[in-house]
Amino acid sequence: MRDRDEILRRTEAFVREGMHGEGTGHDWWHVDRVRRMALRLAREAGADPYVTELAALLHDVADHKFHGGDESAGPRAARAWLGECGADAATVDHVSGIVAALSYKGAGVPTPMASTEGAVVQDADRLDAIGAIGIARTFAYGGSRGRPLHDPGAAPELHDSFDRYKASAGPTINHFHEKLLLLRDRMNTPAARRIAEDRHRFMQEFLDRFHREWDGADDPA
Repeated sequence: MRDRDEILRRTEAFVREGMHGEGTGHDWWHVDRVRRMALRLAREAGADPYVTELAALLHDVADHKFHGGDESAGPRAARAWLGECGADAATVDHVSGIVAALSYKGAGVPTPMASTEGAVVQDADRLDAIGAIGIARTFAYGGSRGRPLHDPGAAPELHDSFDRYKASAGPTINHFHEKLLLLRDRMNTPAARRIAEDRHRFMQEFLDRFHREWDGADDPA
């Protein structure tokens, strides 16, 4: 088994290189923010910082959105990388299990985490999907997929299966109602719930302003 610090250093370099220049909001800086937030949450929750950091670094290494919807690609890539690094079998299993279970899969699909480490990484990833950065990332991703900003005639859908969620191609504004506004109430830890409150409020304020401007109802006179 190799030194944990060496494995972390190698994993950071691997992920940073692989995500360089990514333009959908799932870039290295997203991973770095998730890593830092997950470690912050881990301190309060009593999670293992080593497993937490590895899982945060690898959580998007082969995201299903960029691998033809294959939800096994991420855990498979995490397992292969950690094996190459010489991580112990228990850590490989734990981290790849977190990567497999982490993603949001639709409004009607439960996504429980089996460990405290998984819970804090999932919370950190979801916190990065809301608030000001979450808004910016949402429009970056929608633009990368050629989706319109908004279509008043296209109602949001609360998906009841992962397949339906993955197949969704609605306007970007719908994503707020189909996922982002639901995340506050799906946080696992008290610390994440506290942080989510303010970020959730900011998104609501943004959406109120967006719809007022869309409707031309924002004239202060």
